[in-house]
Amino acid sequence: MVVLLYAQPAEANYPGKPGKIAYLGYDGNHLQIYTIKPDGGGKLPVTDNGAANDFPAYSPNGKRIAYSGYDGNDTEIFTINVGGGGRLNVTDNTADDFYPSYSPSGKRIAYSYDPGAGADSEIYTINLDGGGKRPVTDNATNDYDPYWGRQ
Repeated sequence: MVVLLYAQPAEANYPGKPGKIAYLGYDGNHLQIYTIKPDGGGKLPVTDNGAANDFPAYSPNGKRIAYSGYDGNDTEIFTINVGGGGRLNVTDNTADDFYPSYSPSGKRIAYSYDPGAGADSEIYTINLDGGGKRPVTDNATNDYDPYWGRQ
């Protein structure tokens, strides 16, 4: 009797074909978000707003990117179409908001909320329209960089 075993190939975090890579690039003045094909072709600027942008995160359906962006007063969470345009302000407060991560359903974003002035950073979640803000952590230490995984 002969038994053949087949090792499954490794899979990425999201099912489907590999898409473009989102990354930060310096435009000569600020960090902006770009996308590029895995082979290095098709570089596309997603943001170009005269302000610093950080921490891009793809939505589960691959149609939008969440990121941290400076709004002239502090850093907020925004979403934008992967081709640029359609920018939406998700958080709007007097704190700095960083490290967005979409929920697997794509309906909420987890992020770090840093009120400054000696207060510690906590993890919050929020609806894509900016409503339903909820604390996840509440302690006396800084909490950063949430990643919303799948189960």
